[in-house]
Amino acid sequence: MAVALLVAACGGPPPAPKATDLDGLYQEAKAEGEVVWFAPKPEAQMKPAIEAFKKKYPGIDVKYTNKKAPDLVTQLNVEQAADRVSFDVSNAGGLTVLPSLDMAAKVNWADYKVPSDQIFADDFVYVWAVPKVWAYNTKAVPAEKAPATWDDLLKPQWKGGKLAVESRGSFMTVWAQDPSLGTGAGLDYASRLAAQRPHYTENTTQSHTNIVSGQTPVGTDLINLVLEDQGKGAPVAVAPVGPTNANKSYLFVSEGAPHPAAGRLLTAFLGSEEGQSALVKTYNSVIPTNTDCTDADTNHVIGALCDAGVEWFSETDIKQYEKFTDFFPKVEESLGTDVN
Repeated sequence: MAVALLVAACGGPPPAPKATDLDGLYQEAKAEGEVVWFAPKPEAQMKPAIEAFKKKYPGIDVKYTNKKAPDLVTQLNVEQAADRVSFDVSNAGGLTVLPSLDMAAKVNWADYKVPSDQIFADDFVYVWAVPKVWAYNTKAVPAEKAPATWDDLLKPQWKGGKLAVESRGSFMTVWAQDPSLGTGAGLDYASRLAAQRPHYTENTTQSHTNIVSGQTPVGTDLINLVLEDQGKGAPVAVAPVGPTNANKSYLFVSEGAPHPAAGRLLTAFLGSEEGQSALVKTYNSVIPTNTDCTDADTNHVIGALCDAGVEWFSETDIKQYEKFTDFFPKVEESLGTDVN
């Protein structure tokens, strides 16, 4: 904290940390006193990880804010232009990956023992996946009658508001990833899905709420939300519709961060085995890039996907994110939701 205040008084952001190892980084982070973390997750889901971090690294407070990913990009862009960045650790995933590339601080994450397969585009750290699924209300739909394929969703019984569908079309990501599907077929499918006259929602969280309440018996969802509410006794389950996308979510330290050492320390911790053990408690963790059920017994997310028989694909390189930039506006057009 004292370091950041001194530099702020002189003008400009604090300098990058000098430490090239975790012990030295901790000493610099402790001098800063806090780390400010923004991500699109409820704070309750991050609480186990935050508590584990504070236990391992006492003397560093964690200030967390739940903020939508597109809003993170906008805010950071404005703050960096004004040379007044207010948060240290930010989130990138899906369509926010490309615009976040130039806003991330340059970090050699290998110095801080981040596994090489979790380092993406040099400056991002893969910390959890957000598998997109189709879910159903178990009181409204018996398991044997739940849709089991993408084509099942086009059947007459799901017509006329029976499907809750996220209007941005992110649930269609896998069509741009799986060669056996393809973007052209995806756009055709989106048009046929639109003909079902689904109930469109602004985001997947709203779609999930509709399913749990029974307002719509089936809909697009996130497996993390399904598992969380299942644990509370809610009548919701994953439908075996696949393949699907297990969207990778990355953390990065903002260029110009007010607490650059603490930001690096928190990000490295969340990417570590200890950090992952804390995140998995709330269904947030790294999972294999493609279908692999090896850890189904110890990872709730993998277990739920495998139990439902859902195959998944995740992003592997920047070119895929470039493809998404072109694909998603066309998906919204096919769904009829591209109205500003």
